[in-house]
Amino acid sequence: MKRLNLMVATTVGTTLEGYDFFLFGACAMLVFDKAFFSPNDPIVASLLALGTFSAGFLARPLGGILFGIAGDHYGRKRMLVISVLMMGIGTFATGFLPTYASAGIFAPLALVTLRIIQGIAFGGEATGAILIVSESMPAERRAFWTSFTMFAGPLANVLTSFVIWTLQATYSLEGFVNGGWRIAFFMSGFLVILGFWTRRRVEESPVFLEYAQNSAQVERAPLKQALRYNYVEMLQVFFVKAAENTFLYIFSTFLLFLATSYLKFPRQEALIALLRASAFEVVVVLVSAHISDRAGRRPVLLVGLVTAAAASFSLFTLQPGASYSSLQLAVLCCLSCHGIILGAMAAYMAELFPTKTRYTALSSSYQLASVAGGSVAPLIGTLLLQTTGSAVTVAFYASAVAIPALISVYLSRESRGIDFFGSERNETPDISINMGPTAESGAHA
Repeated sequence: MKRLNLMVATTVGTTLEGYDFFLFGACAMLVFDKAFFSPNDPIVASLLALGTFSAGFLARPLGGILFGIAGDHYGRKRMLVISVLMMGIGTFATGFLPTYASAGIFAPLALVTLRIIQGIAFGGEATGAILIVSESMPAERRAFWTSFTMFAGPLANVLTSFVIWTLQATYSLEGFVNGGWRIAFFMSGFLVILGFWTRRRVEESPVFLEYAQNSAQVERAPLKQALRYNYVEMLQVFFVKAAENTFLYIFSTFLLFLATSYLKFPRQEALIALLRASAFEVVVVLVSAHISDRAGRRPVLLVGLVTAAAASFSLFTLQPGASYSSLQLAVLCCLSCHGIILGAMAAYMAELFPTKTRYTALSSSYQLASVAGGSVAPLIGTLLLQTTGSAVTVAFYASAVAIPALISVYLSRESRGIDFFGSERNETPDISINMGPTAESGAHA
């Protein structure tokens, strides 16, 4: 029952926070350029709306560091409760914001402020959920259980796409743009209550409790220790997460712009294509995680990165006039390959670090990668499309981001099945780089 409570709380909470974050991203592409910026130049307004979307990412490293340090000192559970409250309140308040027509420059400034609050909260949420699950569940099934925190992203995409599609179908596209979008943000009021209630019932990570009880002193400077002893592992996380996040946001947020502005599909059809593919990705994540628990983290990640890069060309070589079935198939392939990465990624990253600095080291590198990857991916994609007139350049951009991740995973040691308990006996862990064959026992906790 304790394990069930944990999985429900982390999956529900992370899905709700993903909903908040993706809802803002989707509305930045569909609504915010019209509601919060001057209508005189539509292209500039679109770029500024994407800029507010990126502002949340810029705040995520700060959240990762703050929540990480606090989580390594006070525990994982408290941080998860605080993060879901911050995220939900920030999203709910967005629904009350005045538009540019009624408040002028105050409207986009208030929008950016709330987006930054969201970013700080999400900075501690994503990795906190990964860690409390990875430290609480059996090591031999760690990838499968941590994958629930990963498929929360696709699940949030499904929820976001469904809500927006329903509102547009109910109020029409014009009604959605003129104010119906606010309902989607008001819904987070209910979601945050549900997330708060489930997380209050979760117990603290047993691995952290063992560390706190057996250590003479809880690490007071985890960031300093992580940068000193785990900088290579932090780089590994950075490269893998940057690649994964780039794929995610060009396959989802940028997709909406590509499908509607370049390929000329109706917004409803673009949302449905994203919804279907995201739903299927949830299944792929679970299957990929199961394989990772049997075959290892490295082979699954390598396959996912290579196939995601290849699949991006199927989407970004589509031309105006392409059939809807071609779009749906391409999006399905892209998000399925992205799901392969997600299946092994959470366990792979958690197994790189010792307990005393795990939250700080993982959160800071993970969220810095989100800035380098997801925050700029829709913006770079839009600029490439506008300047070159060809979407295939976006596929080359995403593939280039994947190259450092491929090298990093290839050189890393296999860590499948490693035991977190009692892992603090080694004060200075070995660097987790392998120039030779994989060795399951070679990684440290």
